[in-house]
Amino acid sequence: MSIHVAITRHVRPGSEAEFEQRLSRFAQRSLEIPGTRGVQMLHPAPGAKNAEYGILRTFASAADRDAFYTSSAYLDWEKEIAHLTDGAPVFRDLHGLEAWFRQPDAPRPPRWKMALATWAGVYPTSLLLGLLLAPHLHTLPRPLSALVISGCMVVALTWLVMPVVTKLLHRWLHPQE
Repeated sequence: MSIHVAITRHVRPGSEAEFEQRLSRFAQRSLEIPGTRGVQMLHPAPGAKNAEYGILRTFASAADRDAFYTSSAYLDWEKEIAHLTDGAPVFRDLHGLEAWFRQPDAPRPPRWKMALATWAGVYPTSLLLGLLLAPHLHTLPRPLSALVISGCMVVALTWLVMPVVTKLLHRWLHPQE
């Protein structure tokens, strides 16, 4: 099971461009560290009063996460950007559905909204996969066919469908913004 971590950092005014450059370079290098599965950077909204950046990281396991944050690569990077940031980073592990609905500095939506939004993504995806894949998998044993379809479902939801669904439903999911 993957581990998702949201990190928020406050960048000093006027240091945003340098921070972004250093973060981009470090993000690329960090993907070579074993157990690191992905990294994304969230920029502050245009016109935001403070330069708060979100960094979303995915690790293969909790042990990989812990090893990453104690690695010399990470600790050296922390020293490299210390003069660009204010305060310590804030770390938050994301669990289950919350990983799809993550948003720095915003409370997660109620579970019922996350469930309905997920259903809105799962239903059409399952219909489409059933139409496209099921006819080609009928010769496989049912458990293997289900394995293929569920694997395609997870990939489609994680990287295609749920990012679109959460973007389309953003105002409903996060009405306080």
